[in-house]
Amino acid sequence: MVTHNTRNYANKLYDRAIELNCLRFGDFTLSSGAKSSYYFDGRLLSLDSIGSELISESFLNILENYDIDAFGGPTIAAVPIVGSMVLQCRIKNINLKGFFVRPEQKSHGAGKQVEGNISSGMKIATFDDTVSTGKSLFNAIDTMDAYGCETLVCMTILDRNMGAREELKKRKIPFISLWESNEKGEITISS
Repeated sequence: MVTHNTRNYANKLYDRAIELNCLRFGDFTLSSGAKSSYYFDGRLLSLDSIGSELISESFLNILENYDIDAFGGPTIAAVPIVGSMVLQCRIKNINLKGFFVRPEQKSHGAGKQVEGNISSGMKIATFDDTVSTGKSLFNAIDTMDAYGCETLVCMTILDRNMGAREELKKRKIPFISLWESNEKGEITISS
């Protein structure tokens, strides 16, 4: 559910994205392998102090509607967002934990695929900065499911409308995006 407050954050975040030149047009290959005439660089926003705060506030505002224990998503995109959100949780005295999921298990150290103080049975929110087909997002959801956690909601800054929403609907997982785009890269604030 996108509330009035969340929509305000989404609008401010969009303005910041324009300032930082996060949306580019040209010839791009997405992580899914699909070709695109535009690219959204979410890391420019999540690694910007203003952008980071707006993303965190938006996502935490959404999470007020869900009874979760933790939040996180796939590396690399989710890492700065998780860091910002856990700091906001500390400042606001919200008892939620953060995690992130690697594409595969490490072959060194503790051999972890999931990082964070997470345990089986937790209810979680999973997110990515941009979602197209959702390959990275679904890897994180499936990994956390195998870990014994249940994803109650998924979130993203930008939904490219390339199939992830439909797959999440099949899995009966609510999906909330701050923005949506079409194949031309025209972005609208989600309602």
